[in-house]
Amino acid sequence: MVSKTEETQLNRLENQVDNGGGGAWEYLCLVRKLKVRRSEKVLKHGLSILNDPKKRSALGPEEWTLYEQVAIAAMDCQCLDVAKDCIKVLQKKFPESKRVGRLEGMLLEAKGSWAEAEKAYSSLLEDNPLDQVIQKRRVAMAKAQGNISGAIECLNKYLEIFMADHDAWRELAEIYVSLQMYKQAAFCYEELILSQPTVPLYHLAYADVLYTLGGLENLQTAKKYYASTIDLTGGKNTRALLGICLCTSAIAQLSKGRNKEDKESPELQSLAATALEKDYKQRASDKLGLLTSALRSLKI
Repeated sequence: MVSKTEETQLNRLENQVDNGGGGAWEYLCLVRKLKVRRSEKVLKHGLSILNDPKKRSALGPEEWTLYEQVAIAAMDCQCLDVAKDCIKVLQKKFPESKRVGRLEGMLLEAKGSWAEAEKAYSSLLEDNPLDQVIQKRRVAMAKAQGNISGAIECLNKYLEIFMADHDAWRELAEIYVSLQMYKQAAFCYEELILSQPTVPLYHLAYADVLYTLGGLENLQTAKKYYASTIDLTGGKNTRALLGICLCTSAIAQLSKGRNKEDKESPELQSLAATALEKDYKQRASDKLGLLTSALRSLKI
């Protein structure tokens, strides 16, 4: 995840390069370091270096890294001839390279030659079954073809080997949510929270899934995770504050007629409602009336 400072630095460099102030190579290096996709800019500024023999030779061994970066950006932009030319240069320099083999498979994907791409990836995996990049490309390829069940199968197999890959768990969770398979999504978020307990996004997503599943136990647990999201964000997560209020209302409905011991203290939801109203006053005062009306309908 890119920090605000890194994003500011990247945008500043991008504006500098776009306005002819130099620094194209530094910009391309930062894009690679932050692992962000600025494909059109990478293609434009990368080609400006590769097409200038003097600038290209000044890169030394980094020249080949730039060819790879431009090839991927060109595929993103559907400039397949440019990608093909870059890959040819790399093939000539590194004729037996598995890394270049991956690029060849990606080019086949970009062309929509799914069967050929699958064949190329399978061949590469025979030599190295633990190649994470190719495993992920197969997931992306299944999704691109609309084969969601195939993507789920590939991701589950991948996670059996690479259990610490947070991005893969999150991807799987989001696919399950899109298919309304909330129990499976909840399991994925539990794994993410266990491995990264201080990331508020996972607490919030887990709470949302539990709230959607419903039932008294799930709602009570969802409320706890909305509360932990608020704690981790210093009380600044509007969605989690609203989640507290929604859970409280739903729990109250399900707890009617139960013993007083089963009912929860109104303090937390009162604090959440007050914080929500304060937030709306500062950022969306014209919507404050709607919020107040909604909270009143929840009997908070």
